[in-house]
Amino acid sequence: MSGRPFQLVDVFPDDPAAGGALTGNPLAVVFDADGLSTGEMQGITRWLNLSETTFLVTPTDPAADYQVRIFTLDRELPFAGHPTLGTCHAWLRRGGRPKRPGRVMQQCGVGLVEVRQGGGILSFAAPPLIRSGPVEADLLAVIIDVLQISADAVLEATWAANGPGWIMVRLADADQVLALQPKHSCDRPLDLGVVGPYPPGGPLAYEVRALFTAEAGSLREDPVTGSLNASVAQSLLASGRVTAPYVASQGTVIGRRGRVFIDQDATGQVWVGGRSVTQFEVATVSAP
Repeated sequence: MSGRPFQLVDVFPDDPAAGGALTGNPLAVVFDADGLSTGEMQGITRWLNLSETTFLVTPTDPAADYQVRIFTLDRELPFAGHPTLGTCHAWLRRGGRPKRPGRVMQQCGVGLVEVRQGGGILSFAAPPLIRSGPVEADLLAVIIDVLQISADAVLEATWAANGPGWIMVRLADADQVLALQPKHSCDRPLDLGVVGPYPPGGPLAYEVRALFTAEAGSLREDPVTGSLNASVAQSLLASGRVTAPYVASQGTVIGRRGRVFIDQDATGQVWVGGRSVTQFEVATVSAP
C-alpha cells in the first residue's frame, strides 16, 4: 500500500515563547485517507500509539471544507476536541483554503463543526450535549471509589457527554483536583472530567483532569482534552459559576501545561480554542 502525507501536531500547548513547546496533547494527522479501510485506520492508530489519530477523507457534505475520521487506540469517535483543532491546523498548513475566510467547516461523526481563526489560535464551536443531568447514585459510588475521595468532596457529578461520554465531577478547588490519586484501573467504562477553580484574579480559572478507562480496564489520564473542556464550559457557564472568556489548565499532574481558551459569543455559542504547532511532518505513513 502506498504511503500518505502525515503530520504530528502539538495541540493546546502553553505559549512556546514562554517555554511551552511540547506541553500539549500530540495528534497524528494522516492525509489522503480515502483508500484506507476502517480496519487499516484503526491499525495505524494502534501502531502510532497516541491517544488519537485522525484521517482526512473527501467530504460528503457540500458545506464542509474537509471530512475527518477520529480514532482512539480501540475505537472510532464521532467527535473529539484536540483532534478537531489539530486536524484543522494541519489541513491549513498543507494549503487548505476554507470556503469562508476565517471559518473552517469540519465534517465528522456528529455532523458539521465550525472552527474559527483569530487571535493566533483556532477555536471550535462546542457541539450540543447529547446527555446531561445528575449521575445515577450507583455510578456516583463507583466514581468516588475510583477517585479515592470522600462523598462530601464531590460538589456535583453530572453527565456532560458530547460525543465521548464525559461525566463532570466538580470539586471545591484546583488544589483538590491536583491532589487526586485515583486508582489505576476500573472494571467498567468511565470517562471522567474532574474540575476545580483557581482563586479569582489569576491567569487560570480552572484546573481540569480527564481520566478514562482504556485497555483491560486500565485508568489513563489524557494530557489536554478539548471535548471535555467544551462540555465543562457549557455546564459552568449555564450555571453562572464562571463567565467567559476564561483559561483552563490541564495536564499539570502528568508534566504537561495545556492551556484551553474558552469564549462565548453573543448568541450563547461556546468556543473552545488553543494553540496548535506542527512538530513533525513526513511524506508518507503506510498501513500495517
